Amino acid sequence: MPAKGKHRRPKSRSIARGFAAAGTGGAALALPLVGAAGAHAAPAAAPHAPSAVQAQPIAAAPAAAPAPAVYTVVPGDCLSTIAADRGVEGGWQQLYADNREAVGADPSLIHPGLRLSLGAPGGAGAAAPAQAAKPAGKPAAAPKKQAPAPAAAAAAGQRTAKAAADRQAAAPKASAPKAAAPVAAGAFVAPVGGGVSTAYRMSGAMWSSGYHTGVDFIASSGTQVRAVGAGTVVSAGWGGAYGNEVVIRHADGKYSQYAHLSQLSVTAGQSVTAGQGIGLSGSTGNSTGPHLHFEIRTGQSYGSDIDPIAYLRSKGVTI
Repeated sequence: MPAKGKHRRPKSRSIARGFAAAGTGGAALALPLVGAAGAHAAPAAAPHAPSAVQAQPIAAAPAAAPAPAVYTVVPGDCLSTIAADRGVEGGWQQLYADNREAVGADPSLIHPGLRLSLGAPGGAGAAAPAQAAKPAGKPAAAPKKQAPAPAAAAAAGQRTAKAAADRQAAAPKASAPKAAAPVAAGAFVAPVGGGVSTAYRMSGAMWSSGYHTGVDFIASSGTQVRAVGAGTVVSAGWGGAYGNEVVIRHADGKYSQYAHLSQLSVTAGQSVTAGQGIGLSGSTGNSTGPHLHFEIRTGQSYGSDIDPIAYLRSKGVTI
C-alpha cells in the first residue's frame, strides 16, 4: 500500500510513444511530414500571367494606287469636250500632253477607238481619300429636335410655299426659240451668225494641204447650222478629220461643206432649202474646240476648194 502523502510521478506515455515511433519508423514518418511541409511552403507554379505589354497591331500596307482611267474615243469626240466632260485638270492641253504619243503631232486629230489616259487619280474629278478615323470616346448623342406645334408647322409650310411661288414669279421666263425667217427662192444665207475666226488659205503645218481649205466660223457647241442655199445633200455622216459633216450640191454646180458637227439632221439624197437647219455645230474630228468649218468646192471631194467668203458675197450674203 503506498505511503500516505506521496505522489506518484505519472508516466509520460505520449512522449515515450513519440520517441519510440521516432526510433522505429522515424524515416517513414519523417518523409510525409517533410513532403507536406514542402507542399505548403512551395505551392504549384501558377500558369504564366499574360504579358503586360500588349502586341501592337501591324499597320496595313498602303493600298496600291489605282491605275489611271482610260477613255475610248467615240464618233463626235474631241479633246476639249472629253476634258470638260471628264473633269481633266488642265483642260484639253493637259489631256493632249498626257497622250501625245498616242494622238500624234496634231492634237485635233483623234479618231474613234483611240484610247486616252485621263491621268492619275486625284485630279479635279477624283474624290479625296478619307482620313483614317481616330479612336474616340462614345459620340455624344445629337440633340433631338422638338417637333413643332401643329399650328406653327402649318404656318411654316405656308411661308415656304409662298416664298417658292414668289421665286418662280420673279424668275425670268425662257422665251421660245424664234423660227428662222423665210428665205426667198434662190437666195443664199450665212451658215451661222458668228464671225470668221480662221480665214481661208491661212498657211500652217496643222493642215495636211499646208493651208486652210475653208473658213472657220465662231459657233459654240449646239449652234444651229443652216444650208447656205437650196440644193441636194450628197453626203451626211462621219468624214474622218472633218468629223461629222454634211456636203450639199447647189444648182450652180458648186458644193458647200459643213464640218465638225455634233449632230446631223439631214440624210444623203434629201433636198434642202436656203436657211434650213442641217445639224448642230460641235468639235468632232480634227478640232481643238467648237466651231464650224465651212468650205465651197467645185467638186464633191477634198482639194477642189475655192474662197467661201467670196462665193457667199457673190450670192448677196453680207459677211
